[in-house]
Amino acid sequence: MVEKMFSTKMKELRESTGLNRKEFCEKFEIPYRTMTEWELGHRNAPPYVLRLLSYYIEMQQMHIEEKED
Repeated sequence: MVEKMFSTKMKELRESTGLNRKEFCEKFEIPYRTMTEWELGHRNAPPYVLRLLSYYIEMQQMHIEEKED
């Protein structure tokens, strides 16, 4: 169950950026194969990886919104 949650959250996080898997991997310097394995639920990263990526993406989106105002 934990594996499914991680893979779903990772995929949703990537999709929230509007980037495809290749672009996301290049931006965050994550090996493409690793990201694929995460999204398919074959492997999991430590929980802090998801938290750090979530935080970074959230802060980037806030920064973009502030610039638009």
